[in-house]
Amino acid sequence: MTKKTSKHTQSLEIPKIILLTSKLISFISPKLITLFAAKLFVTPIKHKIPKRELEMDRKSVQKLISVPSINKEVMVYNYGKSDKKVLLVHGWSGRGTQLFKIADELLKAGYSTISFDAPAHGKSPGKTTIMVDFIATILEIDKQFGPFEAAIGHSLGGMSVLNAIKKGLKVNHAVVIGSGDIVEDIMDDFVTKLELKPNISTLLRLHFEKKYGEKMNSYSAFLAANETTIPVLVIHDNDDPEVPVKAGIHIHKHLKNGELLLTNGLGHRKILGNSKVIERTIQFIQSK
Repeated sequence: MTKKTSKHTQSLEIPKIILLTSKLISFISPKLITLFAAKLFVTPIKHKIPKRELEMDRKSVQKLISVPSINKEVMVYNYGKSDKKVLLVHGWSGRGTQLFKIADELLKAGYSTISFDAPAHGKSPGKTTIMVDFIATILEIDKQFGPFEAAIGHSLGGMSVLNAIKKGLKVNHAVVIGSGDIVEDIMDDFVTKLELKPNISTLLRLHFEKKYGEKMNSYSAFLAANETTIPVLVIHDNDDPEVPVKAGIHIHKHLKNGELLLTNGLGHRKILGNSKVIERTIQFIQSK
């Protein structure tokens, strides 16, 4: 669930074989292309854990837990030892160790972290997932491992954190980094990437609304921000090629108690390792 602007080219590209298959199916039937696009939309790419994340992977206490509300299992990473706990939530096609630099600095500041591989990500079983599963997992982890001082989410993880707060997650502070915003925009962008006609986005949205029995746009981050009263720090890069900066600005505008930090030249992922971003994140979590 990522977005991209035409100005940049380093965003995730759809493989040519998938583009060709999509075009072929779209000629055959609107129903078939909707089902094909829906399958792609809920299937993350599992990446091999990079070397830079291996230390956190090695030093974490890992446990596979059940999330009964969605009937799925997820791998949980307990990193460091402290009663002051911070929940870390990765984005689409990410991993529980992806925010390792933030986690390392939190440990130095006297916190421990709990993170997880969302369903169908990393070491968690399954092939498909959707934001609803991310939110359900956050709420289950809060039950089993909470309470948390703060929650930090990247990309789809940021949207999920705000929605989890809306659904009852209790934290003192939240930080969302490179978060997506309006679900319909994300679907439009996905359909554009597949080089399909815009009406397929509407069919895709209706498909999920029928399946889940609720409006997909009700999960838009700005709507959750509207109902959030705790302090929230929104961090976004002006040059993010996957989620336009307007998403972060719009979320911040709807917060009652929000702060906005805009960066330059860090894109969508490099931002997670930037020392100034990490320093500001920890300062914010420690603030009264």
